[in-house]
Amino acid sequence: MSLPWLEPDDPFPPPSRAWGERDPAPGLLAAGAALTVAHLRSAYAQGIFPWFSQGQPILWWSPDPRMVLFTDEFRLHRSLRKTLQRFRATPGCAVRVDTAFEQVIRACAGAPRDGQSGTWIVPQMIDAYLAFHAAGHAHSVETWVDGELVGGLYCVGVGRAVFGESMFARATDASKIALAALVCLCRRGGVPLIDCQQNTRHLASLGARAIARGAFLDVVQAQRGQPGPAWTFDPVYWNMLLALKAETV
Repeated sequence: MSLPWLEPDDPFPPPSRAWGERDPAPGLLAAGAALTVAHLRSAYAQGIFPWFSQGQPILWWSPDPRMVLFTDEFRLHRSLRKTLQRFRATPGCAVRVDTAFEQVIRACAGAPRDGQSGTWIVPQMIDAYLAFHAAGHAHSVETWVDGELVGGLYCVGVGRAVFGESMFARATDASKIALAALVCLCRRGGVPLIDCQQNTRHLASLGARAIARGAFLDVVQAQRGQPGPAWTFDPVYWNMLLALKAETV
């Protein structure tokens, strides 16, 4: 099956044309185009994202099924509940939003990945997402302890459609704290789900699950034109999770 090659200003093919299970790379939609702010925003608004390694052309993906985390299905395990309670009560521990985006994306680029060598967050991607952040479309959720950045994640927001990209941790549970904070922020802002892109055991343990691409795209279409959440975090937001009954795991 041939792969469409896009010139910088070409529109994306419909996601339904992405390669299927019998093709060499299921979910691969197109190659080429450009990582400009406008092109990235157009991609995410259609449920498409870039993912490629050093030495490859820009590759665009729209997998089926799609791994997502519904914000009202986040699993608050007992151990994570204790971690969040301790974090909230400890002086010097804080969640910040968009105060260190470049540090976060560079830390994610250097973070080890199970079963993978190298990183897909290549310099070209870092430069593109720094511009995307400056334009107000990419955000970082950061875990700080005593003035030190110990973990976090970055994501993309198009209206109330939120797309998780990558996480890192330099301290135990630091990335989980950031994800829990993002869930709180999204729940407060009326965001129904967070796109996780890849199916991993870690995300599944926190409540993420696979849904059909069509169902995912319906949510994106409904949410992309809505006012986005306030990209700030107040410690009172923890109450939304800590009021939930913790799971036993």
